[in-house]
Amino acid sequence: MPNNSYVTLTASQPTERSRNAHNLAAIGIFEQTKKIFLLATALFALTPSAFGQPPMADSPTDFIPADHVIYEEIQGDLNKDNQIDHIFIIKGTAEENFVMDKYRGKLDRNRRGLIIALKKGSQYELALENRECFSSENEDGGGYFSPDLSVSISKGIIILYYGHGRYGDWAYRFRHQNSDFELIGYDQSENFGPLIERQTSINFSTKKMLTRKNLNEDVDGMGVDIFEETWTNISFPKPILLRDITDFDALDLTKHFSPSI
Repeated sequence: MPNNSYVTLTASQPTERSRNAHNLAAIGIFEQTKKIFLLATALFALTPSAFGQPPMADSPTDFIPADHVIYEEIQGDLNKDNQIDHIFIIKGTAEENFVMDKYRGKLDRNRRGLIIALKKGSQYELALENRECFSSENEDGGGYFSPDLSVSISKGIIILYYGHGRYGDWAYRFRHQNSDFELIGYDQSENFGPLIERQTSINFSTKKMLTRKNLNEDVDGMGVDIFEETWTNISFPKPILLRDITDFDALDLTKHFSPSI
């Protein structure tokens, strides 16, 4: 009988050591449960893009960042599904990028970028976000005006055209393929006033480059233009993607491809 009383007393009134052990075990279980809860919360809080799926929205303007405004909007079918997609040229609004010009007054030098939203049924998919790939429209052109950018869609191709008056123009062409926007063409005309000195056309799909040099060097534009044409095969290690171009002003295509034999 005394032995049974001793056993009952030990079970109902644990020693200090056993109480500490139970407390430590409870704390350990609580910490593990807390970690699992925080991990689960983080996973559920992730946007669909974190799982490899692009963000979706009910309106294409939902993709415009809070600190940007819409500078221009272009619409057209970019992926051949007979639905209207949207290209937004966006512009930053940071006050520190406003400057005072002696002749032109207060100028907004915030950079511009691109948002592309593809129509997917009743919703829109964020296909591209490149916030600062274009310089401001108010850049200082020095002794001449800075190149003028215009964006258009032609037969599903995005055309980024730069006009630079008497110095010529150039254009980039991007097509939606391989779930991205790849550079498929580049055209440039180097002018000296009315004289076209050289023209370059690169087709990244066929991997060929055409160079046309004007043999007529009459700067007054008189006489007949005679162009010497040279075709060159080119190679490039990987496609040039619109999303990867951080600054079109600094883009040097010769670093992305090389002549091939």
